[in-house]
Amino acid sequence: MGSCIICGASADGHICTTHEEDVVFEFRGTTPGQLTSGRYYEGHVDGFAEFGVFVDLGDNVTGLLHKSEIPKRLDALDWDPGDVVYVQVDDVHGNGNVDLSWSIRQSERDFRGKLIDDPDAPSNAELPDDEAEAPPAATEADEQADDATDTGTTAEDRASTEADGGAAAAAADADTTVDEQADADADESAGADADEQADFASLERAPIGDLESRAGDLVAVEAEVTGARQTSGPTVFELTDETGVVDAAAFVEAGVRAYPEVEAGTVVRLVGEVERHHGDLQIETEDLTVLTGDDADDVRDRLAAEVTERATPEDETLLVQDAAVDVVHDDLVDAATEIRRAVVQSRPVIVRHTADVEGYVGAAAIERAVLPLVRDEHTASDAEYHYVDRRPLDDDFYTLDDATKDVTSMLEAADRHDEKHPLFVLVGTGSTRESVDGLGLLGLYDAPTVALDGGYADGDAADAADVLVSPTQHDESPVSTGVLATHLAGMVNADVRDALAHLPAVPYWEDTPDVYAELAADAGYDADTVANVRDALALEAFYQAYEDKREIVIDLLWDEAHTGLVGHVGDQFREKLGTEFETAEPHLDARGDGDVTVEVLDVEGYTHRYDFPPTSLLLDALYRERRDGDYVLLGADSDELRVRATGDVDVRALGETLRDDLPEAGVVPRGAQDGRVEFLSGERDAIVDAAVDAVADQF
Repeated sequence: MGSCIICGASADGHICTTHEEDVVFEFRGTTPGQLTSGRYYEGHVDGFAEFGVFVDLGDNVTGLLHKSEIPKRLDALDWDPGDVVYVQVDDVHGNGNVDLSWSIRQSERDFRGKLIDDPDAPSNAELPDDEAEAPPAATEADEQADDATDTGTTAEDRASTEADGGAAAAAADADTTVDEQADADADESAGADADEQADFASLERAPIGDLESRAGDLVAVEAEVTGARQTSGPTVFELTDETGVVDAAAFVEAGVRAYPEVEAGTVVRLVGEVERHHGDLQIETEDLTVLTGDDADDVRDRLAAEVTERATPEDETLLVQDAAVDVVHDDLVDAATEIRRAVVQSRPVIVRHTADVEGYVGAAAIERAVLPLVRDEHTASDAEYHYVDRRPLDDDFYTLDDATKDVTSMLEAADRHDEKHPLFVLVGTGSTRESVDGLGLLGLYDAPTVALDGGYADGDAADAADVLVSPTQHDESPVSTGVLATHLAGMVNADVRDALAHLPAVPYWEDTPDVYAELAADAGYDADTVANVRDALALEAFYQAYEDKREIVIDLLWDEAHTGLVGHVGDQFREKLGTEFETAEPHLDARGDGDVTVEVLDVEGYTHRYDFPPTSLLLDALYRERRDGDYVLLGADSDELRVRATGDVDVRALGETLRDDLPEAGVVPRGAQDGRVEFLSGERDAIVDAAVDAVADQF
């Protein structure tokens, strides 16, 4: 039995089951069957094929990384034959074929340790040879004290031993007793330690931003620990001061946690030599002191002042002047400041968004702005995967179920990687009372929130979110959420403004404002190209709605060469939407009388509910085609009602009216003025009849 190099738990070898995926293995076997599925391995690129990459894992053992496992196009993969790469073993087949999957960690330092998978070793999780043989770190004082207290060791013996080693004076008094010699050695060692500590204390604080020119120097830094990871060798602390970030390695014993009392958020004074490790600066720790009181406050004050300065947007102007957006200008600045502050404070940014065109455009724009800031802020090559995450939602609301998943993930990340609790940015959601419970759960764990919604918001959510951006909270009309988020992204990172220029035109299905159409045209996106991008994104947003689809969304939104991708996917969108439109339109049921035209679509009976397009998108298309004068379209599913109307129909008010009129129908208004109405499926006919009368009354 051994102990886990990360948590110290008993293990068969040097890694426990919980942390097996946190380390990388060097494989020393000779047959595929000796591999361990689920582990990450170091390999070498053997060659490329149309369907993927072959990776050598060991002698006569090669696996296939299929192109479907690679989150980018195969021809965009920056690998050459012979390159060291890191992959996960998915499965080993009986015929010897090895299926590999992608690893976002593509350097050894991105893992928390390295172990050996050797079938001939005592276990298949052994320490590397150099670390297994490394003696425990010991100070000179410890060695001298141990020598001096060995039973039967005389002063003459010690003097002779030290003479042989060239480390002691030959003039030791032969009559000196063992105890006297030990005391003398201890006093000498204590004096040396005191001198060394005095030397450490005399070192002036070195700003981390100045260490680039200090390689080889002994320096002292005063900083906040923003991360700690245990490797199979040293413990590596990420240190942050007001000028930058650097890693510091502290070694006690192979795989043993150094300074276990030091966690993320601790303020320290660390002394060590500046070196280069895998091309990056790193401090080799010689002394570490936890700072408290005024000393810690001074460090935090310097950090806070720098964070405030760096968090302030460099350019607070809108991408282009738009009076409808200008009403929330100050709110956008507040939101941009919170996002930039999270990056500077090493706090992950989690973007939660609706799985539609508005949500994807807005969230992708924010992601585009944040990623370069994270890359600049952190040393690890996989930092963008730890510190930026975009997660689509199953519904239009940020529910308690969503928040529970996020909190669970957040707590696991804090436990395994010492990550701070994230900032959650909610795009197209989080602005109504349905999201209050979810926002409240995040608040209990001190996870800050920014909610951005161009649609209708309500006061309950305004109190629940730390920052809410919505024109309706200023008594103004709704705007496009994608447009709002794109302006926000431009404030977050001024360097990406040019790359965002065409995005505000994408969410519009018709009547694109001239200011955004011209902005897109200047960026090289004419009206047809913008329409193709919108249609293609709408189709891809539907499939695997719970996945971020980072690479394909990037290709759709930023394919500046305008290759056939958006046209190909856009054609599929139009074909599928047209087919469903033709299926549903003959079944529209004209209802009501008077000056208001009301049509009802039985969604359950006359649409392919689980195929593309989703109900909301189909209703939008039908409404755009058939609206004329005072027109209302009701989409009635088995247990919910959606409304599209030319007049100012308040769907929430409609739901409250239906609830009063049909108290046994289980009516629940969902969302704000532009929401939907849920009800018991057995009361569907009564709900539709009552809704037809009620919506006509609202005109």
